[in-house]
Amino acid sequence: MHADSRIRWFHVFAIVLFSVCSVEAFYIPGWSIKSYRENAAIPLFVNKLYSDKSQLQYAYYDLPFVSFSLHLAASGVEFDQYTEQVCPPTGRKNTESNLVSGHSVSLNLGEVLRGDRIMISDYELEMLKDDECHFLCNREIDRKALRRARELITDGYLVEWIVDNLPGATSFVTVDKSRKYYAAGFKIGYQDVSPVTGKARYFINNHITIVLRVRKAPGKDGEQGRRVIVGFEVYPKSIAESSRNATGCPRDVHHVQDGMELFIASNETERASRYAGLSYEPPDQDDANDGAKLQIPYTYSVYFREEESIEWANRWDLYFVHQEDSFKIHWLAILNSLVIAALLTTVTAVILARTVRGDIKAFPKDGGLEEGKVKLKRKKTATGTRSPKPDEKNAGGLLDQAGDVENDADVSSDEEGLEDVTGWKLLHGDVFRPPPYGGLLAPLIGSGMQLLFMAVGLLALSCLGILNPSFRGGFASVGIGLFVFAGLFSGYFSGRVYKTFGGQNWRKNTLMTAILFPGLLFTLVFILNLFVWAQASSTALPFGTLVGLAALWLFIQLPLVYAGSWLGYMRTGPWEHPTKTNVIPRQIPNQSWYIKSTQGILLAGLLPFAVIFIELMFVFKSLWQDKSSFFYVFGFLAIVSTILILTVIEVTIVTTYIQLCSENYHWWWHSFFVGGGSAAWVFLYCLWYYFTKLHIEGFVSSMLFFSYSFLACAVYGLLTGTVGFLTAYAFVRRIYGAIKAD
Repeated sequence: MHADSRIRWFHVFAIVLFSVCSVEAFYIPGWSIKSYRENAAIPLFVNKLYSDKSQLQYAYYDLPFVSFSLHLAASGVEFDQYTEQVCPPTGRKNTESNLVSGHSVSLNLGEVLRGDRIMISDYELEMLKDDECHFLCNREIDRKALRRARELITDGYLVEWIVDNLPGATSFVTVDKSRKYYAAGFKIGYQDVSPVTGKARYFINNHITIVLRVRKAPGKDGEQGRRVIVGFEVYPKSIAESSRNATGCPRDVHHVQDGMELFIASNETERASRYAGLSYEPPDQDDANDGAKLQIPYTYSVYFREEESIEWANRWDLYFVHQEDSFKIHWLAILNSLVIAALLTTVTAVILARTVRGDIKAFPKDGGLEEGKVKLKRKKTATGTRSPKPDEKNAGGLLDQAGDVENDADVSSDEEGLEDVTGWKLLHGDVFRPPPYGGLLAPLIGSGMQLLFMAVGLLALSCLGILNPSFRGGFASVGIGLFVFAGLFSGYFSGRVYKTFGGQNWRKNTLMTAILFPGLLFTLVFILNLFVWAQASSTALPFGTLVGLAALWLFIQLPLVYAGSWLGYMRTGPWEHPTKTNVIPRQIPNQSWYIKSTQGILLAGLLPFAVIFIELMFVFKSLWQDKSSFFYVFGFLAIVSTILILTVIEVTIVTTYIQLCSENYHWWWHSFFVGGGSAAWVFLYCLWYYFTKLHIEGFVSSMLFFSYSFLACAVYGLLTGTVGFLTAYAFVRRIYGAIKAD
C-alpha cells in the first residue's frame, strides 16, 4: 500500500513539475532596462573567437597571428612574437560612460570558466546616428600570420561581440520563410575555390555592417524620447583594398565586387636565386621569411532601425526560434521515456504489491527465521496427531512405519513450506552485513548527494528563468556556488553511511569525502589547463582563477563537509536495521549470468540510457556541434530528468530484488553500480558522436572533448549511482522490516 501510494505521489509530482516548468524555461527579464537618449554613446564589447571544430577559444584582442620572430644569439633560443591581426585598442576614453577602449570588463567566475575575455572596443556607436562608413585602421601581416589566419578560417571560427548584453548575431530565415531567427556570432572570413587555378582561396571579413534594432523605451523614459535596443545584427563583408577610396572606405558598401584575399605573391627574384639550376621548384611557402607584408584595411558601418514588433522583454526570443522546430522531437523523447517508465512501474508494482507481499504473508509466523534455519509448523493429521519433526527418529517397527503412510502428505506439505521460505527471506542475517571497502563507498555517496543537490538546484532555477542566456556565465557560477554549499549535505550523508557501516575514524572519512571527488576534478582541470595554456587560448584558466577555486574548495567547502559529517556521524547516528547480522557469513550459491556484476550492470543501465538518449542529442548538439545557439529548453530537460530518476529507482528495486532472491547479499556496491550503469552507455554515445557527428581537429581539442566527456559521465554516474544506492537501501530495510513486524 505504501509503495503504491509513493508511486502515485511521484506521478503527481511529475505532473506538477511539468505544469510549473511549462514546455520550455521562460525568461525573466532584467529589472533595470537600459535606455539611451538620442546621440548617446553605446559601448560595443569584443569577446572571443570560437569554433565548432575546435575546443580552443581565443580572446579577440589576443589572436595568435605571428608578426615576426625574435632570435637570441647568446642563448640560441628562437621564438615567435605574437601581435593582433585585428585593430588594437587605442585607449580612447568615452566621456559619457568613462569606459576606456582596451580595458577588460569585470567577469564572474562562470564567464572566466567558459573562456570569455570581454574588453571595450574602439567602435563608435551613437543612438539613432547612422554611419555609412567609419575607417578603423590598417594592419600589416606577414606570411606566417597569413597562414594562421587561413587556419582559423578553415576551422570556421566565429567572432562574438556584445552590445547592451546582446551577442552580435547573424540573421537567418526559417525554411518556410515565415520567421527570422538569430545565430550568435559572425564568421571571421570565408573560403572558396579559384575558377582559374582550382586552388582554395581565403578571404578575411574586414568590413562589418552593424544593424541595431531599437524601439521606444517603456514608461517615463519613452516619453522623454529614449530608446531601448531589441536586436543586434552583424553582417560581415570582405572588401579588397582596390575597391576602396583614398579614405580607406569602400566605394560602394552595398555592391562589392572583389574580396580581401589572404594572399601574398611570391618573390620571383628571390625564388630564382634560391632554386637556380634545379629542375624542381617547391610550391610557395607561407612561412618563408622574405619580409613580404599584406596590408588589411578595417572599416565598419552602423545603422539604426525601428522595430516595434519586438518587446524588450522578448528580445532574446529570436535566438530560440530555431529550437521550436524540434519541439516534436522533444515530445517524442518524453513519450519514449514515459513508455519505458510505465513498463518499469508495472513491474515494480507487481514486485511490491504481489510478490513481496505474498512472500511476507507466507512467512511462518510462529517461528520465523532463526540463525538461517526454517522452523516448520507441524500440521495435524486426520487422526488428531501432529506430523513428526523432520529430525525425529521413528521408534516404531516396520508395521508402525507402514501405518504412517497416510501422513506422507503432511510431510510433503512441510517440504513445500520449506521451499516457500527460500530466497531473499533466508538472508535476514546477512543482508545488512557491511560491504567491503565501505570507507570508499560512504564518500562516494556523500559526493553523489552533493551533485544531486547541485543538479536539482540548477534545473529549478533554469525552469524559473533565473538562469538564462542574458545572465552570462550564470549557469557555471551558480553551479559552483551550489556545489560548494552542498558540501554540508555531502558530509552529512557520508558520515551517517560511514557510521552505519560501523566505521570508527570519522575524521578520516570526512577528509576523504572533501578531497576525493573535488580533488580529482581539480587535478584533471589543472592538467588540461597546461595543454590549453600552451596553445595561447582563452579557454585556459588564469592562475588567479585556479587559486580562487582552490580557496573555495579548502576554506569553504571543507569546513562545510566537516560540519555535515559531524552532524551525521556524531549527532544523528547510524540508520537502524530491522534484523541482526550473523557472525558467520552465509555462503552464496552460484549466480546466473545476468546477475553477475558486469553483465547485470550493463543490462540494467540500458533502460535509463534509453530514457535520455534523445534529449541527450540536443544537449550534445548545443555543447559541441552548434555553439552559436543556446540550449534553453530546460522544461523538457527537467521532465526527462524526472523520468530518469524514476527509472533509476525502479530499475534498482527490480535488480536488487532479483539479486536477493538469488541469495546474494552483496547488494551495496551492486545497487550503486546499477544506478550509475547508464553512464557507461552515455560515454559510448560520446564516442559514437565524436566519430560520426563532429569534425574536431587537433590533439588538444580531441583531448579536451574526451576529458570533458569522461568528467560529465563520472558526474552523471555518481549522481544516479547515489540515487540507486539510497533506493535499494530503503527497499531492503522496508521488506525486512515487514518480516520483523510479522
